[in-house]
Amino acid sequence: MENSDNNYSIITVDELSVFYGTNEALHDISLSIQKNKITAIIGPSGCGKSTLLRCFNRMNDLIPSAQVHGKIFYNNINLYDESVDPVSIRKQIGMVFQKPNPFPKSIYDNIAFGARINNYKGNIDELVEYSLKQAALWDEVKDKLKDNGLSLSGGQQQRLCIARVLATEPNVILLDEPASALDPLATLRIEELMQELKKDYTIIIVTHNMQQASRVSDMTAFISMDRSLSDSLAGVLVEYAPTNKLFINPDMEETENYVTGRFG
Repeated sequence: MENSDNNYSIITVDELSVFYGTNEALHDISLSIQKNKITAIIGPSGCGKSTLLRCFNRMNDLIPSAQVHGKIFYNNINLYDESVDPVSIRKQIGMVFQKPNPFPKSIYDNIAFGARINNYKGNIDELVEYSLKQAALWDEVKDKLKDNGLSLSGGQQQRLCIARVLATEPNVILLDEPASALDPLATLRIEELMQELKKDYTIIIVTHNMQQASRVSDMTAFISMDRSLSDSLAGVLVEYAPTNKLFINPDMEETENYVTGRFG
């Protein structure tokens, strides 16, 4: 897919390291996330992919032992500056988790919940409909908005969770293995949805699925564990490049070995 140095970087990571207690999970990560692109983060289990994703909306703040060093700039604002409110950041950088987690409420109330607690001043009915349409779910649920969100299929629940994030009107959507628990057809729907959403949003996805990363993303970051760090196997950024290049003609032998299945 196309990439240009003129593309605006909505998020810039500068020498990021993350510790859980004394254990270093990520070491000296630097990269830039381009606006209205899909960026995939790949790498072996335990290399810190989800830790990196959680750094973008300060979800690691909720883990008492977590310590974040370095800087992450979002629209040129350092997310880890003391003046920045993490709750405000999470409205702008929304997250969808690996396992669908609808609230035990109606489909309607799942979407309306965030708007209500944020004192949304517009028409909530219209917001619910718009968000469900954006998540390609409206036609399937428009006649059963009072049904419990947990009554939906796994794929529908995941799209409901995406709609719930969209209703908070974010700029960036973080997806942590969003299709790992879904069947192939539901996975395809999620991938097609991502392509539609990137017209209006920046998307960052963590995935173990190499085929998925190569299909959906514009840029790919490969993280692996640095065995030269004596105290721990911290995740390091091995290579970050346009997806086509990283999968077809990577610069690093370690990247080629991973994307071709020779290790990991």
